[in-house]
Amino acid sequence: MKIHEYQAKQVFARYGIPVPPSRLASSAEEAGQATQDLGGKAVLKAQVHAGGRGQGGGIKVVNSPDEARAATEAMLGANLVTHQTGPEGAPVSHVLVEELAGISRELYLAITIDRDFRGPVMLASSAGGIDIEEVAASRPQDIHVETIDPVLGLMPFQTRRLAAKLGLSGSLAQPASKIMNALYRVFTELDCSLVEINPMIVNTQNELVALDAKINLDDDSLFRHTDLQELRDPAQEDELEYRAASLDIAYVKLDGDVGCLVNGAGLAMATLDVTTAAGAMPANFLDVGGGATPNKVASAVSIILSDPKVTRILVNIFGGILRCDVAATGIVQGYLEHGSDLPVVVRLLGTNAEEGRAIFKDSGLPVTFADNLDEMAKALGQAQ
Repeated sequence: MKIHEYQAKQVFARYGIPVPPSRLASSAEEAGQATQDLGGKAVLKAQVHAGGRGQGGGIKVVNSPDEARAATEAMLGANLVTHQTGPEGAPVSHVLVEELAGISRELYLAITIDRDFRGPVMLASSAGGIDIEEVAASRPQDIHVETIDPVLGLMPFQTRRLAAKLGLSGSLAQPASKIMNALYRVFTELDCSLVEINPMIVNTQNELVALDAKINLDDDSLFRHTDLQELRDPAQEDELEYRAASLDIAYVKLDGDVGCLVNGAGLAMATLDVTTAAGAMPANFLDVGGGATPNKVASAVSIILSDPKVTRILVNIFGGILRCDVAATGIVQGYLEHGSDLPVVVRLLGTNAEEGRAIFKDSGLPVTFADNLDEMAKALGQAQ
């Protein structure tokens, strides 16, 4: 789960990470007053769950409260388009009004999970303020990495080494180590998948400040953090993904036109491969789960059919805990409730597979059955 910059900065402040003075505004008048309170000049930041806001016009420097009101009026209610949002953009309902900072240097600092190391790593770079992906592609030598032993935690020698590589010596060495340790505490205590400061600046007073803040939370750990669940902003999420999450259905929207309904994450991934190998493009990843009821399966079908890009559906069920007849009942129910006549390719194997096929045959739905993956791929090509 992603949270907004202003929310991440509130978290940072609780952990002792320095952030600039700011106010949150949901109207032009509030932005004007906040700018006045911050000295008459400020930076306005559109609050969306996406990077690249500066290039998209979502970050503005204003030199008066009137400028702040005009700029905020243009931002609020609009969709901000960046390279991370797609062409539809993300809606802006709040603007963070932040004190102007005098910048001497821009740095980068983050913690994430490294799949090769299978644990957390701290990333640091003296090339802050730009997309770290660009730095990794063009100047990988400028990214410094420290692997963190989860048992030992972030060690003092590691923070000193990173600070030295960032050129943070003298009076900045200890504050840098303090920020790194605080960032690691945020990462571990809140079960994050990513914490990022980009940029972390050295200001004109020779102080370190987190000028931006990003926190991504591990969805599977949110049951431990009811307070963090309240930070969710459904307006920033895909509507269908949000619906699926509320129903405990693992669903990720993709760009194709083949709706996929599968039980089991591994089988779902294999189904995406088969779909692509057949020359088609999957519209989603969907794992309905092992203990699904007919109603839950029907809800999954409704989510798939609510995607206007879907032109056909591929069902791949290996009956076990979720019996094939239960899955078939739910799929037919979902089709009938939605009033859809899209073609569906069905592969049923396992417990009560024959009963499931009988339910489909009696439903009147435009069903094509497949017994194996090759047949499923061929049927998918014909079901258009």
